[in-house]
Amino acid sequence: MRKRNPTAAIPAPGEGKRGEEGYLGYLLRQAAGAYRLRVERALSDLGVTPPQFATLTMLSAYPGLSNADLARLAVLTPQTVSVIVGNLEKAGALVRKPHAVHGRIQHLDLSDSGRALLGKCRERVQKLERELTVGLAAEEERAVRRWLVGIATA
Repeated sequence: MRKRNPTAAIPAPGEGKRGEEGYLGYLLRQAAGAYRLRVERALSDLGVTPPQFATLTMLSAYPGLSNADLARLAVLTPQTVSVIVGNLEKAGALVRKPHAVHGRIQHLDLSDSGRALLGKCRERVQKLERELTVGLAAEEERAVRRWLVGIATA
């Protein structure tokens, strides 16, 4: 086992391998972590976590989802979604409805209070989204979006 050199400084974000010299995958992860922390802080007083926000957002966009569909869309594990759904249901933000054909399948929808909560969350997250694009021209933003979608769909 190597001992850490006590005089070696850990570079700050943007420096060394944490900067433009770094691997793209690492830089994506670093950026995602920084963004997640901002979202956590922005939503903390509402009692909403980033995965809960993703869950509320996807249910708003695609009502009637099952837990399995929701897990795929929100990029979460089924186990995590199960816990999130349970907590949001206890809080009154979600309602379950039985599937029209398959009695065992339950569809999820936002309740009125869930829609109101999502509205408050969206205001805060949209502010963060605008901050992400400061300094980018519209075409540059579109290029970044295409690049990120390309990575996700490759």
